[in-house]
Amino acid sequence: WPKLSALMDDSEDDVLAYMSFPAPHRTKLHSTNTLERLNKEVKRRADVVGIFPSEASIVRLIGAVLLEANDEWQMQHRYMGVEAMAEML
Repeated sequence: WPKLSALMDDSEDDVLAYMSFPAPHRTKLHSTNTLERLNKEVKRRADVVGIFPSEASIVRLIGAVLLEANDEWQMQHRYMGVEAMAEML
């Protein structure tokens, strides 16, 4: 298992990078649930359209979904609190 051992030693800093964030953020960083929900919403809306006439129309649809998600994040709740983010600085 020497290759595996070397790989684990080389990737230690990357794997443990989340530990430099404040404790309240760590539970949110270990999960990709938010990203999976966003991808599912994009897929749901794309399925409604079915066939896109051009690449630009796909970009517009995905851009609209992402803008909507961004607005929701900014207005409705704080996934990672501003106070905890300030601790990082």
